[in-house]
Amino acid sequence: MRTYLDCFPCFLSQALRAARMATDDTEQIKSVLDDVGRMLSTIPLSSSPPESGRRVYQKVSEITGNPDPYQALKQKSTREALAMYPVLKRRVEAADDRLMTAVRMAIAGNVIDFGPGKAFDLNTVVEETLRRDFAICDIRAFRDALNQAESVLFIGDNAGESVFDRLLIEELNQPVHYAVRGKPIINDVTWDHAVAAGIDQVADIISSGSDAPGVILERCSPEFRAVYERSPLIISKGQGNYEALSGRGGPVFFLLKTKCRVIADHAGVAEGDIILKKARGAEAKKGGP
Repeated sequence: MRTYLDCFPCFLSQALRAARMATDDTEQIKSVLDDVGRMLSTIPLSSSPPESGRRVYQKVSEITGNPDPYQALKQKSTREALAMYPVLKRRVEAADDRLMTAVRMAIAGNVIDFGPGKAFDLNTVVEETLRRDFAICDIRAFRDALNQAESVLFIGDNAGESVFDRLLIEELNQPVHYAVRGKPIINDVTWDHAVAAGIDQVADIISSGSDAPGVILERCSPEFRAVYERSPLIISKGQGNYEALSGRGGPVFFLLKTKCRVIADHAGVAEGDIILKKARGAEAKKGGP
């Protein structure tokens, strides 16, 4: 997925939020905005949003000296999600369709995203996601792929959200590789936060080697790319991974809630919709600015 014009003010807003998380030094924050503003003029529209976001957050860390501004928030969101886990687990176990309910739970967790800067109440989001109709729901294809697969690659998105991913992993009944970011970026899940969420109890945690807010395959480690290429079923969580992998085809299923108009337009849905979408090769853009 390429970068659209509406992405540029969003990048600047993200830089401001991250800089304020990293430091209370006004001059440093101003320097971040100055440098990111100049940098945005060099970003081509052909660049993917995660590639551009990677450069923005590198600039924040470089100027403020803080390599992980969202660390405290990641720990907090993981604790809050773990507190909900026993109740959510019982709801999955009591459901008539456990797999579909676990899919919905995993998508509900996708709201734990501090990149867009939108407030949310996690309990409200869970209830709303359990009731909401899917805008795109390729569940039959997903079940077929799962039944035929001998293993699953699950590409994680955010810390805290991993607790909700765990609910789905426990219903897959397949060996799972759970991919995390290679370095801290926004509130994306890294190794420590996946372990804190209990993912190591239900899956083999692997690093993508990526330092971008999305799995840009060209920036991932050779080890991860080898797992990706041989995986018969790939679950891609969240907007960043959708931006990086949409159009590549392969046995990929995207699970996400659309939290920005650009991605909603690209997927052909409305902002706020929930999606279980099978990759269909080099998909044409269905709209967008």
